[in-house]
Amino acid sequence: MATFLDFEKPIAELQARIDELRETAAEGTVDIDAEVGRLQAKSDKLLRDTYAKLTPWQKTQVARHGERPHFKDYVAGLFEDFIPLAGDRAFGDDQAILGGFATLRGRRVLVIGHEKGDDTASRLRHNFGMGKPEGYRKAIRLMQLADRFGLPVVTLVDTSGAFPGVQAEERGQAEAIARSTEMCLSLGVPMVAAVVGEGGSGGAIALAAGNIVLMFEHAVYSVISPEGCASILWRTADKAADAAEAMKVTAQDLKGLGVIDTIVPEPLGGAHRAPAAAIATLGDAIEAALAKLAGSPSTELRRARREKFLAMGRL
Repeated sequence: MATFLDFEKPIAELQARIDELRETAAEGTVDIDAEVGRLQAKSDKLLRDTYAKLTPWQKTQVARHGERPHFKDYVAGLFEDFIPLAGDRAFGDDQAILGGFATLRGRRVLVIGHEKGDDTASRLRHNFGMGKPEGYRKAIRLMQLADRFGLPVVTLVDTSGAFPGVQAEERGQAEAIARSTEMCLSLGVPMVAAVVGEGGSGGAIALAAGNIVLMFEHAVYSVISPEGCASILWRTADKAADAAEAMKVTAQDLKGLGVIDTIVPEPLGGAHRAPAAAIATLGDAIEAALAKLAGSPSTELRRARREKFLAMGRL
């Protein structure tokens, strides 16, 4: 059963009515096909109209939907011969950031991404996708391997931000994030980053400083969460919707600002409604981006990446 968001309540009510009619028909001989078809058409139109005019805060809710595809879903649906690599060789293995060697439609790559988990147990195990220093140091180690073997790097970004706990700070969270960002910028191989859900703060940019940055249509990408921004500016998280509007967190805003390169369309109603279709569409976008970068010399890849990020925010 689909999980509906608050702003989808009218759609949820129509869908509940459709389900009730189907249950009634299953119990007897009443022909309700015409009525179900009418209600389904109305529901589909309402869904299209709703998603055509989502506010930034509503997009934030869609980006956080628990049924959106996660890293493991993308690995299973897009990549073959995945060989997971664990540990930072210094402290431990962070389960919020996963990665390894894989094959994407015949091309060998190294893939890294945030994993949020999809139920209570897995969310706790993966720390809700909030990476710790050892996670970012693992990412650095994996990117160094990719550089050494000449493999393109693909990253899948989906985090509310790096883990803000005291122990993470004691182990050098800021330094680990900075070095991971530096590693992205210094790679001599192509790097394609995709923001597939939330792209929050330094925890996101540490894996997203690529040659080409893709972003799902209903994903969000920001320097801080809307709630965090509202808490700082207005001393209350109740202003999160206003903060989301002001921060320009949507793919459409960020494409206009030059922060991302390509908006990847999602199925009607978001990636969570048709995960397989969303994964395939993202695969097409990644494949096209890698083909565009193929054959570029290391010096050109580094120069283009550096100029891309230095140009952001300049008039």
